[in-house]
Amino acid sequence: MLNIFKRKIQEGFTLVEILIVVVIVGILAAIAIPTYFNYVEKAYASDAHTQIKTLYEECKIWKTTHADFPSDLEEMEAEDAGDVSASTKEKWDLTWKLDINNDGQIEGFMKAESLEGMPGGEGQTVCFDAI
Repeated sequence: MLNIFKRKIQEGFTLVEILIVVVIVGILAAIAIPTYFNYVEKAYASDAHTQIKTLYEECKIWKTTHADFPSDLEEMEAEDAGDVSASTKEKWDLTWKLDINNDGQIEGFMKAESLEGMPGGEGQTVCFDAI
């Protein structure tokens, strides 16, 4: 009967064990969160690059039916070209300068600059050089 009273019944976790778990979770979060945000930024940049490439192809089509390249997205949308989603327009300012050189090749650039509504922050730039 004495052995029953001497034996200590342990239930739950000690403070040290809980603190060790909290420290481990904190270390994992310190590594994972910046990596996650890096992947998110890359995904947004990839989306902008895809939009630029699509607009570039639409600008080439525009050139075949008009005298010159379109000057901006609004000009294209006025004639139902340049299909860009509303969410992309809230995140990116799309601009370009395209022309035909003396050799008949397309030259210039297309640029997407992130706006204030962009979760990754404004002022980020994705460029595409047309050569």
